[in-house]
Amino acid sequence: MKPSRPLYEREPELAAAARAVDDLCGAQAVGGLLVFSGEAGLGKTALLAEIRAMAADRCTVWSARGGETVTSVPFHVVRQLLQPALDRFPPDETRALFGDWYDTTAPALGLAEPSGPQPDPQGVRDGLDFVVARLASRLSHRPLLLMVDDAHWADGESLTWLASFTARLGELPLLVVQAHRPQELAERNASYVADRDAERGSDGQGATTRVALRALTPDATAELVRAALGEHADDPFCREVWAVTGGNPYEAVELVAKVQDQELAPIEESAGQLRELGASARGSGLVARLERLGTNANRFAWAAAVLGTDISQELAATLAGMSSAEAADCTARLRDARIVSGFDPLEFVHPLIATAVYRSIPPATRTAMHGRAAWAITRAGLGAAAASRHLLEVHPDDDQELVAQLREAAGQHLAVGAPEAARRCLERALEEPPRPKDRAVLLYELGCATLLSSPPTTVQHLRAALDMPGLDDGLRVDATFRLAAALAHNNQLKEAAISLAAEAARTAPGPGLMRLQAAHFMWEGMQATEDDGPARSRRLTRNADHLKGRDNAERALLTLRAFDAMLRGENAQLIVDLCERALIDGSPARGLGWTDSEWGFELPTMVGITYAFTDQLDRAESLFGEAVRAFEISGWSGAHLAFAHTLLGMVHRRRGRLAEAEGFLREGLRLADRVGSGLPVHWDAACLLIDTLLARGRVAEARKIADRYHFGPPYPSAMVLPDGPCVRGRLLLAEGRKEEAIAELEAAGAALEPRERHNGIWAPWAGDLARALADDDPGRAAHLAARARVHAERFGTDTAIGEALRCVSLFAPPEEAEQLLADALRHLEKSSSAYEHALARVDYGVAIGSHRELARAQQARASIRSAE
Repeated sequence: MKPSRPLYEREPELAAAARAVDDLCGAQAVGGLLVFSGEAGLGKTALLAEIRAMAADRCTVWSARGGETVTSVPFHVVRQLLQPALDRFPPDETRALFGDWYDTTAPALGLAEPSGPQPDPQGVRDGLDFVVARLASRLSHRPLLLMVDDAHWADGESLTWLASFTARLGELPLLVVQAHRPQELAERNASYVADRDAERGSDGQGATTRVALRALTPDATAELVRAALGEHADDPFCREVWAVTGGNPYEAVELVAKVQDQELAPIEESAGQLRELGASARGSGLVARLERLGTNANRFAWAAAVLGTDISQELAATLAGMSSAEAADCTARLRDARIVSGFDPLEFVHPLIATAVYRSIPPATRTAMHGRAAWAITRAGLGAAAASRHLLEVHPDDDQELVAQLREAAGQHLAVGAPEAARRCLERALEEPPRPKDRAVLLYELGCATLLSSPPTTVQHLRAALDMPGLDDGLRVDATFRLAAALAHNNQLKEAAISLAAEAARTAPGPGLMRLQAAHFMWEGMQATEDDGPARSRRLTRNADHLKGRDNAERALLTLRAFDAMLRGENAQLIVDLCERALIDGSPARGLGWTDSEWGFELPTMVGITYAFTDQLDRAESLFGEAVRAFEISGWSGAHLAFAHTLLGMVHRRRGRLAEAEGFLREGLRLADRVGSGLPVHWDAACLLIDTLLARGRVAEARKIADRYHFGPPYPSAMVLPDGPCVRGRLLLAEGRKEEAIAELEAAGAALEPRERHNGIWAPWAGDLARALADDDPGRAAHLAARARVHAERFGTDTAIGEALRCVSLFAPPEEAEQLLADALRHLEKSSSAYEHALARVDYGVAIGSHRELARAQQARASIRSAE
């Protein structure tokens, strides 16, 4: 198929496109990303049209285009890409295509009403990945080609999805062709550009081709001129066309069209008029040309520019205040003048024209038209979210109806996984402003909207809400609870605890106060350091031990008590009993589940961790399996899902399933890396992965992980799972850096002992330090081992006792050591800790001098280390 007009000096670009399409349609169906960048008017849109024609007979082509006035509309570009195709499927087939991602992702595409908890934006993106991948596989007979024009004006949600999705195109039979203006994209979203470049450098990327478009040379411009005006166009005239337009293809085509309209002879004598004609094709000249078409046409063009893309002729007529017949006449005149194209919907012929028309509207008129557009969209029943992009442009005027509309729009944006769009609406509502009595509630809503995307912003808004009247008692409790969570996620645990204590002091007895007290205990206890941990533990014991678990506040306190008792190494049976009272039939109660927002996911997490370190690994694995399912169903596939995989990795590490543990932990880190860096889940997953790799004898890999994730001091203000300094001390020992290891382990002990945290499985500093000191200071080492045994026997789990006995045996006479190791082996055999059991068998084989026993033990240990 031939293009409607020739493309000049675009042979390299077309060749790159032809290669990409051939690769896509070849036997191997290799996908990739093809990016064309260039300033306005260099022919990106025409080039994409030619690629569409080139691929039409072999590919399934879907396209979308960003728009300058619709950058605030979430998922606008994604919907353009996918909605037309998905609308052709019957509803049941669409649901089947989405699978488990339907409830999370279909609302973002406008295919279903939102339901369930607010989705995580990462989950929405993962759902989009899943759906597009399934479509690409289904269309393998006609491979899928996605084209995105004017990507610099794509909405933020679509840009973010494109950034992550195009990084993995090598896995799919799918080609993405994207065109953008480089400067506009960089200015509008520098972080997107940086993130995308980083992802391009990651392993497993698809083929990426970047082509920068250049202006036409004088020769190519002359060829363009003569193709339109005839071969008699002389060289000086053609040279002047190039000089006036700078070789910009769009401006050259428009100028030549003006020459034809004016019936100007293409000779040197006419060249002096070209500059004036060129000015009429852009900027103020274009505006003057539009004005000459008449008042109605001018007003209709303004209405179209305000609406932006996919312009409904009926809606534009309503906005311009004219009849359908008048609108049809204006459309015809604008089409003849090469300002708009199409019928219904309309589009501007070129984005430069749309920009010039929009910016020519007097500011007051433009604002009024946006307000009228919002009214028309609302009246048409399209909803507050659809009207919100126009409401954002209206000047503040103390309009309480507008405040209500923006708040409604924010709720709709949150429900489809677009918190940034919600934030824009709520921030604009604050500017209106709301009534004084509503301002605190609006700030609360704004703080909740930004919790996942920007904890520091959440802190700012929730503190402001709490500092003014307007929140009822229930909202004050919830705002404080969320403020504490935001502070904790921002590595400010001490501030979180202080905020909760202050609000608790002014809260009357009841469920609200218990919720604040529980959260206060939680964030105090989760700090890496605290002033008086034993006093806090005693208060928690008094508050919780008598509770039966009759409501969620009681269950929360029981959970915190169990977790604290586990860290302290109290009697394991008591701890398990506390956990049982905190659950209902072994599962979190309604309202305390993994995706319930009132209490947060931290509480069921703490129950599962407590089980894992009290040798109740089946229960821990069951809970964390529920977490993965709950997060996946709800689309919480960012930090939440990363943490769930990390927790399952921890359970496998405790079981001695080291290969499975490594797999889960690496997946946890991969998921966390997509969300950001330096997150709490990064610390936990890296810590556990280092410990697992050390258990597998892969010290160099453990060091790589430690360096990559900056695992070491300064540690975060929150505790690391398990104890971070202990794991780093173990790494240093494995590397032969004994003096550094001793210092790290002594520091760990100095931090944990005053808090009376004696669980030697969570924090094995004493046993590892005893081994490190065995040669140089055996007396102190033996004392450390003996004390660790006392704590382990108080704790009472087979793993803790077995590990303590193994350590004590190092400092006992041979016959006593043999008995100690036999006892250790007996305890560890009853536990689920297969790795520690294998180590005990090795130690016992050495102690009794049995080559057979030693061979069996070493074989078992090697099997655990290398099992895949």
